[in-house]
Amino acid sequence: MPIPKQRDPGVTALQLGRYLERKMPHCHDVLVGHVTPPEATGFSTDTLIFNAAWRDGDGNHKRGMVARVRPTGYAVFPEYDIALQYNVVKALGAHTDVPVPKVYWLEEDESVLGAPFYVMDKVEGRIPGDNPSYHAAGWVTEIEPAERAALWWDGLDVLARIHRLDWKQLGFELLDRKQFGAPGLEQQLNYYAHYFEWAKRDRDNPIAATAFDWLKRNRPASTHLGLCWGDSRIGNMIFKDGRCMAVLDWEMVTLGDPIQDLAWWLFLDRHHSEGIGMPRLEGFPSRAETVARYEQLTGRRADSLHYYEIFAGFRFAVIMMRVAQMMVEYEVLPPDSDLETNNIVTQLLDRLLEES
Repeated sequence: MPIPKQRDPGVTALQLGRYLERKMPHCHDVLVGHVTPPEATGFSTDTLIFNAAWRDGDGNHKRGMVARVRPTGYAVFPEYDIALQYNVVKALGAHTDVPVPKVYWLEEDESVLGAPFYVMDKVEGRIPGDNPSYHAAGWVTEIEPAERAALWWDGLDVLARIHRLDWKQLGFELLDRKQFGAPGLEQQLNYYAHYFEWAKRDRDNPIAATAFDWLKRNRPASTHLGLCWGDSRIGNMIFKDGRCMAVLDWEMVTLGDPIQDLAWWLFLDRHHSEGIGMPRLEGFPSRAETVARYEQLTGRRADSLHYYEIFAGFRFAVIMMRVAQMMVEYEVLPPDSDLETNNIVTQLLDRLLEES
Protein backbone atom coordinates (compact mmCIF):
# COMPACT_ATOMS: atom_id res chain seq x y z
CA MET A 1 0.00 0.00 0.00
CA PRO A 2 1.58 3.34 -1.00
CA ILE A 3 2.20 5.70 1.90
CA PRO A 4 3.67 9.20 2.05
CA LYS A 5 7.44 9.35 2.06
CA GLN A 6 8.76 9.09 5.60
CA ARG A 7 11.86 10.75 6.99
CA ASP A 8 14.78 8.57 7.97
CA PRO A 9 15.35 9.24 11.71
CA GLY A 10 19.11 8.73 11.43
CA VAL A 11 19.51 11.07 8.49
CA THR A 12 17.23 13.64 10.10
CA ALA A 13 19.27 13.50 13.33
CA LEU A 14 22.45 14.27 11.39
CA GLN A 15 20.76 17.12 9.54
CA LEU A 16 19.44 18.64 12.76
CA GLY A 17 22.78 18.12 14.51
CA ARG A 18 24.67 20.03 11.81
CA TYR A 19 22.02 22.75 11.94
CA LEU A 20 22.30 23.17 15.73
CA GLU A 21 26.08 23.34 15.47
CA ARG A 22 25.70 26.39 13.23
CA LYS A 23 23.08 27.95 15.48
CA MET A 24 25.05 27.36 18.69
CA PRO A 25 28.65 28.20 17.66
CA HIS A 26 29.92 28.38 21.24
CA CYS A 27 28.74 24.85 22.00
CA HIS A 28 30.69 21.67 21.42
CA ASP A 29 29.90 17.99 20.83
CA VAL A 30 26.37 18.75 19.65
CA LEU A 31 24.44 15.52 19.30
CA VAL A 32 20.85 14.95 18.21
CA GLY A 33 19.08 11.70 18.96
CA HIS A 34 15.72 9.99 19.47
CA VAL A 35 14.13 11.75 16.51
CA THR A 36 10.46 10.87 16.33
CA PRO A 37 9.42 11.29 12.70
CA PRO A 38 5.82 11.99 11.75
CA GLU A 39 3.80 8.91 10.86
CA ALA A 40 3.42 10.36 7.36
CA THR A 41 4.37 13.60 5.72
CA GLY A 42 1.79 15.89 4.23
CA PHE A 43 -1.12 15.36 6.65
CA SER A 44 -0.33 18.65 8.35
CA THR A 45 2.81 20.46 9.36
CA ASP A 46 5.64 17.97 9.88
CA THR A 47 6.42 17.66 13.59
CA LEU A 48 9.83 16.28 14.55
CA ILE A 49 10.47 15.66 18.24
CA PHE A 50 14.09 15.12 19.23
CA ASN A 51 16.65 15.33 22.03
CA ALA A 52 19.64 17.64 21.71
CA ALA A 53 22.79 17.32 23.83
CA TRP A 54 25.82 19.63 23.88
CA ARG A 55 28.70 20.91 25.99
CA ASP A 56 29.71 24.50 26.73
CA GLY A 57 31.61 26.45 29.38
CA ASP A 58 28.91 25.69 31.94
CA GLY A 59 29.03 21.93 31.45
CA ASN A 60 26.87 19.34 29.71
CA HIS A 61 23.31 20.05 28.65
CA LYS A 62 20.37 18.07 27.26
CA ARG A 63 17.06 19.42 26.04
CA GLY A 64 13.98 18.17 24.27
CA MET A 65 13.18 20.16 21.14
CA VAL A 66 10.57 20.18 18.39
CA ALA A 67 10.93 21.19 14.74
CA ARG A 68 7.78 22.26 12.90
CA VAL A 69 8.36 21.77 9.18
CA ARG A 70 6.22 22.86 6.25
CA PRO A 71 4.73 19.71 4.68
CA THR A 72 6.40 18.51 1.51
CA GLY A 73 3.78 15.94 0.58
CA TYR A 74 0.01 16.15 0.12
CA ALA A 75 -1.17 19.43 1.68
CA VAL A 76 -4.40 19.83 3.64
CA PHE A 77 -4.36 23.64 3.42
CA PRO A 78 -3.84 25.70 0.26
CA GLU A 79 -0.73 27.30 1.77
CA TYR A 80 1.48 27.07 4.85
CA ASP A 81 3.28 30.13 6.18
CA ILE A 82 5.87 28.78 8.59
CA ALA A 83 7.40 32.22 9.17
CA LEU A 84 4.01 33.63 10.17
CA GLN A 85 3.45 30.82 12.69
CA TYR A 86 6.92 31.36 14.13
CA ASN A 87 6.41 35.11 14.47
CA VAL A 88 3.03 34.68 16.17
CA VAL A 89 4.33 32.17 18.72
CA LYS A 90 7.47 34.25 19.34
CA ALA A 91 5.43 37.40 20.00
CA LEU A 92 3.01 35.58 22.29
CA GLY A 93 5.86 34.10 24.30
CA ALA A 94 7.69 37.39 24.62
CA HIS A 95 4.84 39.79 25.33
CA THR A 96 1.85 37.90 26.79
CA ASP A 97 0.88 35.42 29.50
CA VAL A 98 -0.40 32.90 26.94
CA PRO A 99 1.59 29.69 27.54
CA VAL A 100 3.42 28.74 24.35
CA PRO A 101 6.64 26.83 23.74
CA LYS A 102 9.80 28.92 23.62
CA VAL A 103 10.86 29.31 19.99
CA TYR A 104 14.52 29.39 19.04
CA TRP A 105 15.11 29.71 15.31
CA LEU A 106 13.27 30.15 12.05
CA GLU A 107 14.97 28.50 9.08
CA GLU A 108 13.73 29.35 5.60
CA ASP A 109 16.59 27.64 3.75
CA GLU A 110 14.93 24.54 2.30
CA SER A 111 18.26 22.74 1.89
CA VAL A 112 18.41 21.89 5.61
CA LEU A 113 15.31 19.67 5.94
CA GLY A 114 13.73 20.01 2.51
CA ALA A 115 11.30 22.75 3.59
CA PRO A 116 11.20 25.82 5.87
CA PHE A 117 10.89 25.08 9.60
CA TYR A 118 11.24 26.51 13.07
CA VAL A 119 12.62 24.99 16.27
CA MET A 120 11.04 25.30 19.70
CA ASP A 121 11.18 23.81 23.16
CA LYS A 122 9.52 20.51 23.93
CA VAL A 123 7.01 21.19 26.71
CA GLU A 124 6.45 18.36 29.17
CA GLY A 125 2.91 17.18 29.76
CA ARG A 126 0.09 15.27 28.08
CA ILE A 127 -2.24 16.08 25.20
CA PRO A 128 -5.86 14.82 25.02
CA GLY A 129 -6.06 12.41 22.10
CA ASP A 130 -7.96 12.85 18.84
CA ASN A 131 -7.76 9.31 17.48
CA PRO A 132 -9.11 7.63 19.45
CA SER A 133 -11.04 10.48 20.97
CA TYR A 134 -10.22 11.52 24.53
CA HIS A 135 -13.85 10.68 25.38
CA ALA A 136 -13.29 7.08 24.25
CA ALA A 137 -9.76 6.05 25.28
CA GLY A 138 -6.46 7.28 26.66
CA TRP A 139 -5.28 9.06 29.74
CA VAL A 140 -8.25 11.48 29.94
CA THR A 141 -10.56 8.50 30.54
CA GLU A 142 -8.35 7.42 33.46
CA ILE A 143 -8.19 10.63 35.49
CA GLU A 144 -10.74 11.82 38.03
CA PRO A 145 -13.74 13.89 36.87
CA ALA A 146 -12.43 16.82 38.90
CA GLU A 147 -9.20 16.86 36.87
CA ARG A 148 -11.18 16.73 33.63
CA ALA A 149 -13.14 19.76 34.77
CA ALA A 150 -9.91 21.50 35.79
CA LEU A 151 -8.22 21.03 32.43
CA TRP A 152 -11.34 22.14 30.55
CA TRP A 153 -11.69 25.28 32.63
CA ASP A 154 -7.99 26.11 32.52
CA GLY A 155 -7.94 25.59 28.77
CA LEU A 156 -10.94 27.88 28.41
CA ASP A 157 -9.24 30.49 30.59
CA VAL A 158 -6.22 30.42 28.28
CA LEU A 159 -8.52 30.77 25.26
CA ALA A 160 -10.10 33.84 26.85
CA ARG A 161 -6.62 35.28 27.51
CA ILE A 162 -5.86 34.98 23.80
CA HIS A 163 -9.08 36.80 22.99
CA ARG A 164 -8.38 39.64 25.42
CA LEU A 165 -5.07 40.48 23.73
CA ASP A 166 -4.53 43.71 21.80
CA TRP A 167 -3.59 42.29 18.40
CA LYS A 168 -2.48 45.66 17.06
CA GLN A 169 -0.13 46.23 19.97
CA LEU A 170 1.39 42.82 19.29
CA GLY A 171 2.00 43.68 15.65
CA PHE A 172 -0.42 41.09 14.31
CA GLU A 173 -1.37 43.17 11.28
CA LEU A 174 0.71 40.49 9.56
CA LEU A 175 -2.39 38.27 9.81
CA ASP A 176 -4.39 40.59 7.55
CA ARG A 177 -4.78 38.81 4.18
CA LYS A 178 -5.97 41.82 2.21
CA GLN A 179 -6.44 39.81 -0.99
CA PHE A 180 -9.55 38.29 0.63
CA GLY A 181 -11.17 41.57 1.66
CA ALA A 182 -11.58 43.41 4.94
CA PRO A 183 -10.19 41.65 8.05
CA GLY A 184 -12.75 39.71 10.01
CA LEU A 185 -15.72 37.74 8.77
CA GLU A 186 -15.57 39.07 5.19
CA GLN A 187 -11.97 37.93 4.87
CA GLN A 188 -12.70 34.59 6.51
CA LEU A 189 -15.66 33.82 4.24
CA ASN A 190 -13.71 34.79 1.12
CA TYR A 191 -10.70 32.73 2.18
CA TYR A 192 -12.81 29.62 2.83
CA ALA A 193 -14.65 30.13 -0.47
CA HIS A 194 -11.21 29.98 -2.11
CA TYR A 195 -10.27 26.94 0.00
CA PHE A 196 -13.58 25.21 -0.82
CA GLU A 197 -13.11 25.67 -4.56
CA TRP A 198 -9.52 24.44 -4.33
CA ALA A 199 -10.51 21.40 -2.29
CA LYS A 200 -13.60 20.19 -4.12
CA ARG A 201 -12.02 20.05 -7.60
CA ASP A 202 -14.74 18.70 -9.92
CA ARG A 203 -16.80 17.08 -7.17
CA ASP A 204 -19.68 18.60 -5.25
CA ASN A 205 -20.19 18.61 -1.50
CA PRO A 206 -23.92 19.36 -1.06
CA ILE A 207 -23.92 19.77 2.74
CA ALA A 208 -20.87 22.05 2.75
CA ALA A 209 -22.32 24.06 -0.15
CA THR A 210 -25.65 24.45 1.68
CA ALA A 211 -23.82 25.55 4.81
CA PHE A 212 -21.78 28.13 2.91
CA ASP A 213 -24.92 29.58 1.31
CA TRP A 214 -26.49 29.78 4.78
CA LEU A 215 -23.40 31.55 6.12
CA LYS A 216 -23.52 34.17 3.37
CA ARG A 217 -27.25 34.80 3.94
CA ASN A 218 -27.11 35.01 7.73
CA ARG A 219 -24.04 37.08 8.49
CA PRO A 220 -24.23 38.74 11.94
CA ALA A 221 -24.97 42.44 11.83
CA SER A 222 -21.76 43.32 13.63
CA THR A 223 -18.69 41.42 14.78
CA HIS A 224 -15.76 42.05 17.04
CA LEU A 225 -12.26 41.88 15.55
CA GLY A 226 -9.64 40.09 17.61
CA LEU A 227 -6.94 37.46 17.55
CA CYS A 228 -8.28 33.97 16.81
CA TRP A 229 -6.13 30.94 17.53
CA GLY A 230 -7.96 29.01 14.82
CA ASP A 231 -7.59 25.36 15.82
CA SER A 232 -8.87 26.03 19.33
CA ARG A 233 -9.36 22.79 21.26
CA ILE A 234 -7.97 20.91 24.22
CA GLY A 235 -6.38 18.46 21.76
CA ASN A 236 -3.96 21.25 20.84
CA MET A 237 -2.96 21.95 24.43
CA ILE A 238 -0.37 20.31 26.66
CA PHE A 239 -1.64 19.69 30.19
CA LYS A 240 -0.04 18.82 33.50
CA ASP A 241 -2.10 18.28 36.65
CA GLY A 242 -5.10 19.94 35.06
CA ARG A 243 -3.18 23.04 33.96
CA CYS A 244 -2.51 24.13 30.39
CA MET A 245 1.26 24.29 29.94
CA ALA A 246 1.32 25.23 26.25
CA VAL A 247 -0.93 26.15 23.34
CA LEU A 248 0.09 24.40 20.11
CA ASP A 249 -0.69 24.45 16.37
CA TRP A 250 -1.14 27.99 15.10
CA GLU A 251 -1.65 27.00 11.45
CA MET A 252 -5.16 28.48 11.38
CA VAL A 253 -4.39 31.69 13.32
CA THR A 254 -6.28 34.67 11.94
CA LEU A 255 -8.06 37.92 12.70
CA GLY A 256 -11.77 37.49 13.25
CA ASP A 257 -14.53 37.45 15.81
CA PRO A 258 -13.11 35.42 18.73
CA ILE A 259 -16.53 33.76 19.10
CA GLN A 260 -15.44 31.60 16.16
CA ASP A 261 -12.76 30.08 18.42
CA LEU A 262 -15.34 29.27 21.10
CA ALA A 263 -17.55 27.72 18.43
CA TRP A 264 -14.68 25.58 17.12
CA TRP A 265 -13.89 24.51 20.70
CA LEU A 266 -17.48 23.34 21.20
CA PHE A 267 -17.88 21.77 17.75
CA LEU A 268 -14.69 19.72 18.06
CA ASP A 269 -15.72 18.39 21.47
CA ARG A 270 -19.13 17.48 20.04
CA HIS A 271 -17.34 15.77 17.16
CA HIS A 272 -15.26 13.74 19.64
CA SER A 273 -18.30 12.62 21.63
CA GLU A 274 -21.73 12.75 19.99
CA GLY A 275 -20.14 12.47 16.55
CA ILE A 276 -18.61 9.07 17.32
CA GLY A 277 -21.54 7.88 19.42
CA MET A 278 -19.79 8.35 22.76
CA PRO A 279 -21.18 10.14 25.82
CA ARG A 280 -19.08 13.00 27.16
CA LEU A 281 -16.98 11.91 30.09
CA GLU A 282 -18.09 12.80 33.60
CA GLY A 283 -16.52 16.02 34.79
CA PHE A 284 -16.46 17.92 31.51
CA PRO A 285 -18.62 21.03 31.87
CA SER A 286 -21.70 21.36 29.69
CA ARG A 287 -22.05 23.60 26.66
CA ALA A 288 -24.19 26.08 28.62
CA GLU A 289 -21.69 26.20 31.50
CA THR A 290 -18.83 26.69 29.06
CA VAL A 291 -20.52 29.56 27.25
CA ALA A 292 -21.45 31.25 30.54
CA ARG A 293 -17.86 31.00 31.84
CA TYR A 294 -16.44 32.28 28.56
CA GLU A 295 -18.75 35.29 28.62
CA GLN A 296 -17.68 35.99 32.20
CA LEU A 297 -13.98 35.71 31.34
CA THR A 298 -14.15 37.93 28.26
CA GLY A 299 -16.93 40.34 29.17
CA ARG A 300 -18.59 39.63 25.81
CA ARG A 301 -21.85 37.89 25.01
CA ALA A 302 -21.69 34.97 22.61
CA ASP A 303 -24.78 36.15 20.70
CA SER A 304 -23.60 34.85 17.32
CA LEU A 305 -22.41 31.48 18.61
CA HIS A 306 -24.79 29.37 16.51
CA TYR A 307 -23.63 31.16 13.36
CA TYR A 308 -20.01 30.45 14.17
CA GLU A 309 -20.75 26.82 15.06
CA ILE A 310 -22.08 26.36 11.53
CA PHE A 311 -18.98 28.18 10.30
CA ALA A 312 -16.87 25.74 12.32
CA GLY A 313 -18.68 22.78 10.80
CA PHE A 314 -18.26 24.20 7.30
CA ARG A 315 -14.53 24.84 7.76
CA PHE A 316 -13.97 21.37 9.20
CA ALA A 317 -15.98 19.84 6.34
CA VAL A 318 -13.68 21.53 3.83
CA ILE A 319 -10.61 20.28 5.70
CA MET A 320 -12.07 16.76 5.69
CA MET A 321 -12.42 16.93 1.92
CA ARG A 322 -8.65 17.24 1.62
CA VAL A 323 -8.02 14.59 4.28
CA ALA A 324 -10.30 12.13 2.46
CA GLN A 325 -8.69 12.90 -0.90
CA MET A 326 -5.29 12.28 0.64
CA MET A 327 -6.38 8.93 2.04
CA VAL A 328 -7.55 7.90 -1.44
CA GLU A 329 -4.29 9.16 -2.94
CA TYR A 330 -2.30 6.96 -0.55
CA GLU A 331 -4.68 4.02 -1.09
CA VAL A 332 -5.80 4.00 2.53
CA LEU A 333 -9.32 4.30 1.08
CA PRO A 334 -10.66 2.97 -2.24
CA PRO A 335 -11.23 5.44 -5.12
CA ASP A 336 -15.01 5.16 -4.76
CA SER A 337 -15.02 6.10 -1.05
CA ASP A 338 -17.62 8.71 -0.11
CA LEU A 339 -15.70 9.91 2.98
CA GLU A 340 -15.04 13.23 1.25
CA THR A 341 -18.70 14.24 1.53
CA ASN A 342 -20.10 11.78 4.09
CA ASN A 343 -18.28 11.81 7.42
CA ILE A 344 -18.79 12.71 11.07
CA VAL A 345 -18.25 16.39 10.33
CA THR A 346 -20.79 16.66 7.50
CA GLN A 347 -23.31 14.69 9.56
CA LEU A 348 -22.93 17.08 12.52
CA LEU A 349 -23.02 20.08 10.20
CA ASP A 350 -26.27 18.80 8.70
CA ARG A 351 -27.77 18.58 12.21
CA LEU A 352 -26.68 22.15 12.97
CA LEU A 353 -28.36 23.37 9.79
CA GLU A 354 -31.55 21.58 10.79
CA GLU A 355 -31.39 23.36 14.18
CA SER A 356 -31.24 26.78 12.46
